[in-house]
Amino acid sequence: MKKFTEDHEWIAVDDGIGTIGITDYAQDALGDIVFIELPEVGRVLAVGDEAATIESVKAAGDVKNPVAGEVVEVNQKLVDEPSLLNSSPEADGWVYKVKLANPSELDSLMDEAAYRDFAK
Repeated sequence: MKKFTEDHEWIAVDDGIGTIGITDYAQDALGDIVFIELPEVGRVLAVGDEAATIESVKAAGDVKNPVAGEVVEVNQKLVDEPSLLNSSPEADGWVYKVKLANPSELDSLMDEAAYRDFAK
């Protein structure tokens, strides 16, 4: 099950590891994405920390971390193919994974239905 933030990030948790990316709404607002700066593996992030920077032809934006944790993996495919964020933002275009420090933080995020209402 995915959870969503008001900043248009999503997180899907499996066995204490959260996979994080941007929503379809976010990629649509950014336009054609041309560059991404990924976080370093091993970096410890708090809620709301700027974890990654995305640049598109019309804007730049930050991926804000939705839950506290340590970065355990980044999607290296995005370095050579940042357009995956446009074509598959909620699947192949995931940005990074964190080992959750406090899984209860997920409770403050929106479920898919609430996010869809929010994004309208």
